[in-house]
Amino acid sequence: MRPGRQLAVLGGILVVLYLLVFFAGGASGGWKDRLEPRLGLDLVGGTRLTLEATNTLDGRAPTADNLEQARQIIESRVNAYGVAEAEVVTEGDRNIVVSLPGENRDLTEIGSAAELRFRKVLKIVDGSGAIPSPAPSPSDSADPAATPSPTGSTTPTPNAEATASPSGGQGGGAPSETPSATPSPSASASPSASEEPVPQSLEEQRKAVEAKVGAEAWAAASGLQAPADFSADPTLAEKLKPFAELTGREVAVLPTQMQFNVPTIGCLQLDDRPPASISAEDQQVVACEGGYAKNLLDQAKVLGTDVDSAAAVRDQTSQWVVSLDFTRNGQEKWTALTREAFNNEGQACDASALGDEGRCRVAVVLDNQIISSPQIQGVLTGNSQITGNFSNAEASELAGYLNYGALPVTFEAQEQQNVTATLGASYLRAGLLAAGIGMLLVIIYSFFYYRLLGTVIFASLVLSALLLFGALVVLGRQIGFTLTLAGISGIIVSLGVAADSFVIYFERLKDEIREGRSPRSAVSRAWVRARRTIISANAITIMSAVVLYVVSVGTVKGFAFALGLATVLDLVVVFLFRHPMMTMLARSQAFLSPRVSGLGRALPAKSEQAQPRNPRVKEA
Repeated sequence: MRPGRQLAVLGGILVVLYLLVFFAGGASGGWKDRLEPRLGLDLVGGTRLTLEATNTLDGRAPTADNLEQARQIIESRVNAYGVAEAEVVTEGDRNIVVSLPGENRDLTEIGSAAELRFRKVLKIVDGSGAIPSPAPSPSDSADPAATPSPTGSTTPTPNAEATASPSGGQGGGAPSETPSATPSPSASASPSASEEPVPQSLEEQRKAVEAKVGAEAWAAASGLQAPADFSADPTLAEKLKPFAELTGREVAVLPTQMQFNVPTIGCLQLDDRPPASISAEDQQVVACEGGYAKNLLDQAKVLGTDVDSAAAVRDQTSQWVVSLDFTRNGQEKWTALTREAFNNEGQACDASALGDEGRCRVAVVLDNQIISSPQIQGVLTGNSQITGNFSNAEASELAGYLNYGALPVTFEAQEQQNVTATLGASYLRAGLLAAGIGMLLVIIYSFFYYRLLGTVIFASLVLSALLLFGALVVLGRQIGFTLTLAGISGIIVSLGVAADSFVIYFERLKDEIREGRSPRSAVSRAWVRARRTIISANAITIMSAVVLYVVSVGTVKGFAFALGLATVLDLVVVFLFRHPMMTMLARSQAFLSPRVSGLGRALPAKSEQAQPRNPRVKEA
């Protein structure tokens, strides 16, 4: 063979690879910056969030198609943040894991359903959930908090700053005075309630809630035709008190009128309902604004799907708003809804829900919460805006939700883990130290046992490391491969695979020399016999890595990919460097010395080599 050709091919591969590293697409910055591989969250720090898919009614796992669609939407939302190198993957049949390397930020809202609804506000009552204390004297019986009135301090009144512009006006609904009553402790579920399994059907859930509050409280709440008036019936407050102990999930299964009419059900509970609890567009719902204004909302006449595009812009007052462009059908629906609200058709809007000019308000509802509820001051036939005292980030985030659509599955944030950059750097140092120690041990063993042949092992490992490092940099730019601590583990494991191939080849070489062949012929014979074993062993490792990559999720994929890549590159070095180098060394005089070559007792002693061979004796 001509070993120079194989070595030239390997040199060409290295040159092309590092030309891609330094000059290919995506290479920018200084020389040091171009040599940096793409590192994962556990090495540079960042945020990892696990979202669990849920179903409000029956808890069934979503379909694979819905989960993948949700993953794509969440990935689009994350990318809208402007964060590079984000990773969004599915895990199992109901989890989605979001990883943002490089910075810590709150991602708990990234999995919200983002179902936009435009609903007319019908009534507003106090949503503090407080139970008024008994009046100490007759003179104090006229408590303004006992009976909601359109102008009372505990009943939210519309903001008078709404304008008649096509934007739909400024957000309203904030009361001029915060109720002094202490909020109900219902925001935190009791331990017994949280530990009980959630029934499968809506009817079973309601029966469970009825059993929890008691028959008397349930009967009293079912008989209410309007918000309870504790001043007219002082005993009603005590009867309805058990509703204050319900969790948000339990409140979500109650009928709409019960949620609105029972004063002990407060906004803390309503805001704590699971995502998409009020997504039904053909039903009236209850939602809160500002944390204390409980709104009864009409059926949704305009949906998020009627919005063609959304963008965060500044209005005439330099406030950040979300500009909405409707579809053709959506614009017709929006015009009809604003006409209905402007004229208060059928007197559907209660006096408590009217603005200062006697016009109905339209609530912009995202998931379970009211973003804003401007008073409609004209029939809007063009594009509109959502206002709500947004910051730039908040308006951009909302616009991203609306642009990328509602999730087909509802999610609950299960765990958010913030990894600091310091901790990530510590992991990186530990991983590199482990890899260095592993390589050092292999090299020490190689020189101690194989001596001159140890230089071949050392040079092979250096070349494998150069190929692997360059491949990691290029693949990080081209396909987004991210090196994690698990990937470094895969590289360390590949060192053992590389050492095995050395042992197989060199031990086979010794066997050939012991059988009486010369070192030069033994190198070729040993290569032919060892090559099949080396290929088989590496092929098994590669297949194992491929299977692990296909069936695994998360960081395990990084381990499998790094292990498979390192093994493939080791095979390249075996064919293009190790065997050619052994062929060249077999021609040297040092290779014939047992002390220098490392072949030990396999080589014949010098005295045996010096004895003249009897030509009459035939070789076996």
